[in-house]
Amino acid sequence: MSASAPRRDTRGIVDPAELLSRVRFRRHTPAPALRPYLEHYWLIDWDLPEPYASHVVPHPSVNVVFQRYGPPDEAESSAEVSGIGLGLFTQKLTGTGRVCGVQFRPGGFRPFAPAWPASTWTGRRVPLAEVFGDEAVRTAEPGGGGDTGPLAAEPAGGGDPRTAEPAGGGDSCTAEPIGNGDAGPLAAVLTPDTDHARVAALDAFLLAREPAPDPAAEQAMELVDLIRSDRGVRKVSLLAAASGLSARSLQRLFASHVGVGPKWVILRYRIHEALERAESAESADWAGLAAELGYSDQAHLVRDFTATIGVSPTAYARGLSVP
Repeated sequence: MSASAPRRDTRGIVDPAELLSRVRFRRHTPAPALRPYLEHYWLIDWDLPEPYASHVVPHPSVNVVFQRYGPPDEAESSAEVSGIGLGLFTQKLTGTGRVCGVQFRPGGFRPFAPAWPASTWTGRRVPLAEVFGDEAVRTAEPGGGGDTGPLAAEPAGGGDPRTAEPAGGGDSCTAEPIGNGDAGPLAAVLTPDTDHARVAALDAFLLAREPAPDPAAEQAMELVDLIRSDRGVRKVSLLAAASGLSARSLQRLFASHVGVGPKWVILRYRIHEALERAESAESADWAGLAAELGYSDQAHLVRDFTATIGVSPTAYARGLSVP
């Protein structure tokens, strides 16, 4: 089960001190009925005198993102489902803006969109209406005033979201607006100045989707939690033994409910921990950390870290900029 309070760590954020000096970043806990499926809500506001590029090594989580770029009277607003990012995510922030996001637990998004496997969204950013249907997106209201019927199985227009292009070609600044200016969830989430009101609007939108009971999703969430919390789970074979599933069944479960394979999740959490260690000490014992995280040697850790972040662990620890 998800914790009653949001995480306070900065895992996955590249140079978190720099990010937090540029933007207002907060996490909030969702309504109790949503906590089994969600990690937390995350809210960001900024007013920058000069452009700033943020970098994040994404968690193995699907996110729903409501975003507004520019001052309220002339802003471009949009909402999207953001699948698991396979590489370093970079977002350039300029001027003023606001983002209100929902980070689902790995495996927790499938009950809200049961018509498609979680792998449908991996590496993609899809307009919200393509996933939940245009009518459902526009009619949800804060306080439960929206449509509380079952999740529509068909996306807007009856199309298949697997063939939909990511909004704006992958640039959230140019994502196609949905419901801009109407009383739907886009305005309900992005307009209020208080965190409480934004969180209430996010709760209302998700509660109206009525997540479908799914024992497989519960199992997937538990197994990812095991990977994240138990460093002894370094190989898929060990996870299979712990789960009582065959390696093939485990792969199918992760593809359908998480969106990536179990080996990928193990490697991603390794990188998160290595990144956190690199932030804390320039003189880290990389050979010891490699062994602790289950790498065959230090060179293997350095290769994975450099491929993901863009610089070596020692260079990052010295404070060099990510390319």
